[in-house]
Amino acid sequence: MKVLLSIRPEYVEQIVNGKKLFEYRKRIFKKEVESVIIYCTKPVGMIVGEFTFDHILSDTPQALWDRTHKQSGISEDFFKQYFSDRETGYAIQIKEYREYENPVQPEDVFEHFVAPQSYRYVADKEWKELQLVL
Repeated sequence: MKVLLSIRPEYVEQIVNGKKLFEYRKRIFKKEVESVIIYCTKPVGMIVGEFTFDHILSDTPQALWDRTHKQSGISEDFFKQYFSDRETGYAIQIKEYREYENPVQPEDVFEHFVAPQSYRYVADKEWKELQLVL
């Protein structure tokens, strides 16, 4: 199974450049997931690629920061603000990023598309549609 994550353009760029090897989340998948499809938020507003991952770390925000900050691609202030109301956080360890040759309008794949706040599972039918437009 795949999931769709919304990621800001500046952080997508850090992933592409290999500087951001951890994607942080307040909530994490409940089903088994093989890869993450990236929806690059506005002003880009396109599905731009996907990544596989090795591990998902789960810990207190401070412990996550201590373990991952050198490859976080974000500032400590942003990190602390993001997790300010949480006792537990998650860090998805990015293994391999694959940029799509032609970015995709999400409306071409997902009916009534709304950018996910946390994550969204990608149904088999939607994955097949995405593959057709890649």
